[in-house]
Amino acid sequence: MTSDGSAARRRDWPLFRSFAGWRARDLGADAVAGLTLAAIAIPEQMATARLAGFEAQIGFLALFAGAIGFAAFGASRLLSVGADSTIAPIFAGSLALLASVDSPHYAADAALLALGVGLCLVLAGALRLGFVADLLSIPVTTGFLAGIAGRILVSQAPGLLGLPAPKGVFLAQAAAIATSLSQTNWLSLAIGCGVLATMLLTERLNPRIPGALIGLGAATALVVALGLEGRGVSTLGEVASALPKFALPDVALDDLQQVAPLALIVAIVVMVQTAATTRSFVSDAARGPDVDRDFIGVGVANLVAGLIGAFPVNASPPRTAVVAETGGVSQFGALICAAIALALSTFGGGLIARVPHAALAGVLLFVAQRIVRVGVMTDIWSRSIAEFLLIVATMLAILVLPIQQGVAIGIILSLTHGVWTTTRARTVEFERIPGTSIWWPAGSVKGGETTPGVKVVALQAPLSFLNAYEFQQALERLPKAGVGLIVIEANAIVEIDYTGAKVLGDAVVRLRAAGVDVAFARLESLRAQRSFARQGLEALLGADHLFHSVEEAVAALAPASGRQA
Repeated sequence: MTSDGSAARRRDWPLFRSFAGWRARDLGADAVAGLTLAAIAIPEQMATARLAGFEAQIGFLALFAGAIGFAAFGASRLLSVGADSTIAPIFAGSLALLASVDSPHYAADAALLALGVGLCLVLAGALRLGFVADLLSIPVTTGFLAGIAGRILVSQAPGLLGLPAPKGVFLAQAAAIATSLSQTNWLSLAIGCGVLATMLLTERLNPRIPGALIGLGAATALVVALGLEGRGVSTLGEVASALPKFALPDVALDDLQQVAPLALIVAIVVMVQTAATTRSFVSDAARGPDVDRDFIGVGVANLVAGLIGAFPVNASPPRTAVVAETGGVSQFGALICAAIALALSTFGGGLIARVPHAALAGVLLFVAQRIVRVGVMTDIWSRSIAEFLLIVATMLAILVLPIQQGVAIGIILSLTHGVWTTTRARTVEFERIPGTSIWWPAGSVKGGETTPGVKVVALQAPLSFLNAYEFQQALERLPKAGVGLIVIEANAIVEIDYTGAKVLGDAVVRLRAAGVDVAFARLESLRAQRSFARQGLEALLGADHLFHSVEEAVAALAPASGRQA
């Protein structure tokens, strides 16, 4: 069979797509990737489970759900799915308002939330709604991650400092920690900082070195050897085994109504991170990233997580990078990693029991410092103060408000910024570059030429309800005296909605009634051309008023005085 046929066959695989074309010789590469991934992911999954309000071993179930669900239904060969510190503070803070963290009700709501997130993602993938992932702009995403990092810092400070966990909202927790600093357990602080330093050093030396595993192993060995539990260093304690058992969460209708809005917010965040990871680590250069199929894979992973009593899972850029750097060929490496995690959960409870909380806090502090994009902040500051303020506003919303509301405000800020950018589009006049047939925005051409009786204008944005009336007013403000033709240079009009078409049509009718003809030039977008025809603008203007260039329109329709000039 030809290579093209093989590629088509791989694309048609309904399940386990990442295994298409897999050969026995690929086992070695996947085994190396799986073992390396396990060394890095297992400590992170334990820490993230604690961040989410669960016992550490539940993180292994989340990793199992992510591996199984995505391997079966996802497309990427590299994407790693599991417990994620980006979304854990979002749902943990919101669910804590509904039930006590240690209660079965909290666990049931988290499982229900995972099912809701999974359903949203599967529907988004099936309906090919990958564009939803682009709802959050880079400034808003940067502020969102900075706010999440701040929440991780405050949530892990008690474990790092050996203090009791404070209650209340974020600001109250931060204040309580600040007033309790005199009670710091310096051994706990040293352990946490040691793990953080180990991870920072090993990452600098070689990202493949499992710094988290080394740090946790060393910290646990110190606790055991020196009896640090008797000196105030808290540990995980007895850890029950966690094996996947499929069952629907025991919840009431009220739970469903309260969890549904949170599921939508978490799903949007997961879609943004999944799409970014899929696009950053393309596993099949010939086919390219398949964001919609990966939405389905991560969605099924969340459904599995909900059915086995875990919590929502997400794609992880750092873990995916590990798989890519170690030469992973398929999702078999992720399955190996999940199997190791389950084995540790089943048979390694004694080892996990002596892991100090401060060590897990150190792991999460490492994660927090990685998601703060200082370079991006600096770049945005140097380019656009207004967009830098979006970073600050989103970060403050995440920190100060209940986190579900903070995330919602971040999404609203991103959409508002997009709307504002579109409505800022202004109508500009064009001039001819001397000695050419090229028309260019006035003011940027030295000695630009015009044609008597002709105005050439352009709207440099899609024509929609957001800017249609402003465009109409701009056209009708053009001086009527001496003007017999308006040519609309439409290269930037890539879409025309109903409102835009209706308002533009009314403007054309009024201008023609005033003796001013109207023509379109360079309507290059195929979508805009279809809208133009479907919404009656082509029939209104006439085919003889649609041109491939401004110069062609001016030559054909300019008043007699203009043509003679």
